[in-house]
Amino acid sequence: MDWQSFLTILVFVFSIVMIVAGLFTAYFGSGKSRKIGVALFVIGLVLCIVWAYLVGALTDLLGDPVLDLFENVPALDVLREAFFTIVAALIGALAAVGIFLVAVMKS
Repeated sequence: MDWQSFLTILVFVFSIVMIVAGLFTAYFGSGKSRKIGVALFVIGLVLCIVWAYLVGALTDLLGDPVLDLFENVPALDVLREAFFTIVAALIGALAAVGIFLVAVMKS
């Protein structure tokens, strides 16, 4: 993996977590924390859109990349691979923890 793909995964995951945390905080918070949640959501959304624009994930009406700053990063392929890797790792980790807990509770 090259540094551009690494940076793309890092920024997109960061922005997605910011969006989810912002929505969670805005929904369940009250007063000042609700405003902070909205700010987190907006920052995550803006960062995601700006980075998608920079890596060329956004295209114009003809299907050409808007900006070729990271032209050798297939952003959607990188994100798809990262997503499935993370999901597989989580499933494996949760299965191991589940087996561990069952073994400990049965003994």
